[in-house]
Amino acid sequence: MKCPFCGADETTVVDTRINEDGDVVRRRRRCLACDKRYTTYERAEIRLPQVVKKNSSRVDYDREKLSASLWLSLRKRPVTTEAVDAAIARIEEKLLALGEREIPSEKIGEMVMRELKKLDKVAYVRFASVYRNFEDVDEFSDLVREVSRPPQRRPR
Repeated sequence: MKCPFCGADETTVVDTRINEDGDVVRRRRRCLACDKRYTTYERAEIRLPQVVKKNSSRVDYDREKLSASLWLSLRKRPVTTEAVDAAIARIEEKLLALGEREIPSEKIGEMVMRELKKLDKVAYVRFASVYRNFEDVDEFSDLVREVSRPPQRRPR
């Protein structure tokens, strides 16, 4: 860490403290060249990928937009805020695990559909009907039949 006063490379940490939330480290430093003290802060930088939309434009990932989309599908459904927050966290974990700098919006949409299918079947159908942009009633009926079927047992 370079000294902001004289630009020297040699500094020492005098004191280290972690904030109440545990997500920021505050360090008091002393320059060995000019003996001045200053404070630095460290926080983890988590970069979610940029979202590539269907028209090829790129936008920053927006947690609020994802949350609003989920809540719109879940409107008047018996799903807790904790369950939705957990679903959002799982989607974000998957996005981070991909390690990509960019991700197509369709891939995020598919992740949302998987999470909604686990949370609430009605919300899943609502989201899918808009997301997949059905052309006719038969496509919608197929989706409802898919959700209505009991899960298939896998042979052992």
